[in-house]
Amino acid sequence: MTRPLIARIDTAALAHNLGVARAAAPNSRILAVVKADAYGHGLSRTARALRAADGFAVLRLEEAAQLRGEGYSHPIVLLEGFFHPDELPEIARLRLRPVIHRSDQLDMLARARLAQRVDVLLKLNTGMNRLGINPKRLLEMLAALRAAPHIGGITLMTHFASADEDDASVERQLASFQTATRDLGLPASLANSAAILRHPQTHADWVRPGIMLYGASPFIEHSGEALGLLPVMTLESRLIGIQFVRKGEGVGYGARYIAERDMKVGIVAAGYADGYPRHADTGTPILVGNQITRTLGRVSMDMLNVDLTPVPTAHIGSAVTLWGSGLPVEHVAAAAGTISYELLTALAPRVPVEET
Repeated sequence: MTRPLIARIDTAALAHNLGVARAAAPNSRILAVVKADAYGHGLSRTARALRAADGFAVLRLEEAAQLRGEGYSHPIVLLEGFFHPDELPEIARLRLRPVIHRSDQLDMLARARLAQRVDVLLKLNTGMNRLGINPKRLLEMLAALRAAPHIGGITLMTHFASADEDDASVERQLASFQTATRDLGLPASLANSAAILRHPQTHADWVRPGIMLYGASPFIEHSGEALGLLPVMTLESRLIGIQFVRKGEGVGYGARYIAERDMKVGIVAAGYADGYPRHADTGTPILVGNQITRTLGRVSMDMLNVDLTPVPTAHIGSAVTLWGSGLPVEHVAAAAGTISYELLTALAPRVPVEET
């Protein structure tokens, strides 16, 4: 028996969204962020659709090796750098560009015996307070990098904490970065998706689009569609049951929803074991046929419940869209108290994926 739940990946939408990023930052090179299995969309198919990008950014050495094995000669950045000196020969062999964000990484590089030079990105902590060196140490770190025998090109980078919601925060971080790097003449990478779209003064030499490539908005107040983006992942299922529920009766585990009237409730083949958020409460939008309705009660492991009142013609087998085409993933995420990144990356391995 084939369960009806499927994730459809629109690779043409990926290419379109890359075009939106390039149009927004026409003077910058594009470093497409494809970490976390390309935000749940599949690394191989996503890289193929984004081949026109100028480079790729991943998290794990294994992801970078996969891209090289598939024939990509693009610059590939390791966003967390490396964790052990044993990784460095492979990084050099594959011509990867690790991010240096702490001094012991520099020490490992200086002691390594490598057959090739390694280009690096040196990350400054300008206010995110996550990874990166203090800008006051920049000149010291640069001197040490330049003295290391195996260092090639150096790019400077930082990451914005609030580019999606706080213009003043972006300006503070940008000022910190510019003060520290003034007159150094090194290429830079600063802008994530939100900064690409809202803060052109941050674009610099390389931009790093992530969530926008997958058709979702980095902003709470705008959908991807409003920004000219196309949804890439559409998670689809069907109704596999219909119940006639009397006023006052409960629906689902714990009877978290009590019927306010006599009503029809649809049962959808999708649950938290598929990556749908268990914490999505009554009222989360869902599309049955072409009609927006709402979820009811608690999400189960393999099923969830929907209100069929707005969809009187619904029947067993009616198409259901959990997010994607016709229902922005941002709307589902907002109702569930989370973000689109989490929904997309949480897609479970058991869900079949079809490229369209």
